[in-house]
Amino acid sequence: MQENIPLIRIIQAVPRLPELRFSSPVNWAIEEGQQWAVIGPNGSGKTLLADLLQRRYALKEGDVIVRGNEKISELIKSIAFKDIYSLADYQNSYYQQRWHATETDEIPTVEELFREHTGSGNLQDLLSLFGVEELLPKRLIFLSSGELRKFLIIRALLTRPRILILDNPFIGLDAGSREVLIEMLNRLTSLQGVQVILLLSNPEDIPEMITHVLPVRDLSCFPVMRRGDFLTDRVIRKALFPVMEEVVSFPVLDKAPSGHTVTFRMEQVSIRYGNRTILKELDWEVKNGEKWALSGPNGSGKSTLLSLVYADNPQSYANKIYLFDHKRGTGESIWDIKKRIGYVSPEMHLYYRENVPVLHIVGSGFFDSIGLYRSCNEEQKSVAQEWMRVFGIEHLKDRLFLTLSSGEQRLALLARAFVKDPDLLVLDEPLHGLDICHKQQVAHIIGQFCDRPGKTLVYVTHYPYELPACVDRRYELVKQV
Repeated sequence: MQENIPLIRIIQAVPRLPELRFSSPVNWAIEEGQQWAVIGPNGSGKTLLADLLQRRYALKEGDVIVRGNEKISELIKSIAFKDIYSLADYQNSYYQQRWHATETDEIPTVEELFREHTGSGNLQDLLSLFGVEELLPKRLIFLSSGELRKFLIIRALLTRPRILILDNPFIGLDAGSREVLIEMLNRLTSLQGVQVILLLSNPEDIPEMITHVLPVRDLSCFPVMRRGDFLTDRVIRKALFPVMEEVVSFPVLDKAPSGHTVTFRMEQVSIRYGNRTILKELDWEVKNGEKWALSGPNGSGKSTLLSLVYADNPQSYANKIYLFDHKRGTGESIWDIKKRIGYVSPEMHLYYRENVPVLHIVGSGFFDSIGLYRSCNEEQKSVAQEWMRVFGIEHLKDRLFLTLSSGEQRLALLARAFVKDPDLLVLDEPLHGLDICHKQQVAHIIGQFCDRPGKTLVYVTHYPYELPACVDRRYELVKQV
């Protein structure tokens, strides 16, 4: 009978390109009513499996068969954070452009991108459910990483797919938005018959509505399991996510501790774009050696605030801001500031689109460049490789950046933030996209680095358990209405 035939299945698939092949031919069947989680560490093959399911790679052997010969492009919709590049004109923007109001006029608004759905009850329901009606007039470039993720999810849901693939859907979302997304998935699967496939790096992220789990590691598929069986099977979870060595040896760090008193101070800082107030009369002082957590809901202005610290935002000159004991605008260049700061963020990750060797990406941290890669001298190359070793990616130094998984890319950008032995680490969602083992390892590296005298930390996360143990101060932003 028709209903007993899988909706879609991969049969003995072997990709034509050797670097895309699993350890054995891939077999996977998605049956009616099943909800899936594909789970494994960074670089395990989760995204590759989803791409095979969507026939994105030519096969040397095997096939992908769809019931009723439906078009895969209509049957399946997939979302990943990198999907921002498929949106109109965004690929032509550059990293600092979002802070220059006069240079964003050609970037479309959310409402313009939803134009064909304007007036649709489905659109209004989705906007209301996510609580993001206020996003409509925003230009795409001004969306926070969490707001961007919500936008991409809503856009995909408007097409009413049969199967929806979400790549690490919960990262970048605050606690309230994660609950909303889970409720949305529950409604989709129970009321609208949508089947979901979640690509996850953390077993704790598997929601209750998932029925089947496909574990993956090192381009090898483990046997399919029911959700409850997977969550109680400590052997399989340990095989996927083994405990990593916590003892880390850093490169030789002989830089003398900075003697400044105030790392940064903001006095009555306000930031506006048009009629939108992002930050209002903000006061915050961070002294040398302090370790802070910066928190607030999606859209509360965390990235905007950090752009002032990192000297990316020109409105810093219109406000009273001190960096390393000096008032902004008193003669120092942005490069004088940046050379003392190690920085990583989801937004920065979006703009690394040059397909250059990973060593070049890490080495660009010496010059604070994005897209323009100066040649490192031999000493700098050596330091860059040492930090790649610390983060466990030295074997990737000659790989092209865009061929890495998103988690491996994040590790490269983290290594980039450390190469200068900075006085201030500004880490905005630094564990974004990492599996649970790498989260623990990176948090330990950050804590060990910041235990040294003269090291200041500002750390942003929506997951309090991710904070390194050294963080003992909190600053919370409130979203402006």
